[in-house]
Amino acid sequence: MSQPSPVSGRPTCLVVMGPSGTGKTTTAKGLAARLGWRFAEADEFHPPANIEKMREGVPLNDEDRAPWLASIRDWISERADAGASVVITCSALKRRYRDTLREARSHVRFVELEGDMDVIRERMEKRRGHYMPPSLLASQFADFQPLEADEEGVRVSVAQAPDAVVEDALHRLGLEAQASSA
Repeated sequence: MSQPSPVSGRPTCLVVMGPSGTGKTTTAKGLAARLGWRFAEADEFHPPANIEKMREGVPLNDEDRAPWLASIRDWISERADAGASVVITCSALKRRYRDTLREARSHVRFVELEGDMDVIRERMEKRRGHYMPPSLLASQFADFQPLEADEEGVRVSVAQAPDAVVEDALHRLGLEAQASSA
């Protein structure tokens, strides 16, 4: 069972965010394993129409993303109501998307993964079985709004090994002690 956030007294949700290909799933799974929290992949919350649109190389717009983000927010709230802290991936490209996620009944914190677009494109070209084509990467970077000073979260460079990304995120979030006792 996870411990409530010392700041809010509520369970915590870590949203691992950034454009496609930055390593959100790998990082989120690593954080969840270290913390003993449940992991979820936001891609699993997309309606079939969104997946088909991306598979065809068409970028999603705000209208496409609104119900997807609402379902993620609601899932986070359901877990928080059950007393569970969670780690979830979500591109959360724009401030307003993160605002929707922050409406959850959880202490929502962000882990922004940052990396060079050429490196990310190369990674995407090597991965198999994902519906998001590398051709949409430029639109993701164009839409991306980094965390602002008043948003609770940390930035972590993906120009390091996956285990180091997880360690860096835990350190910056102040969750190292919790992770070592989990």
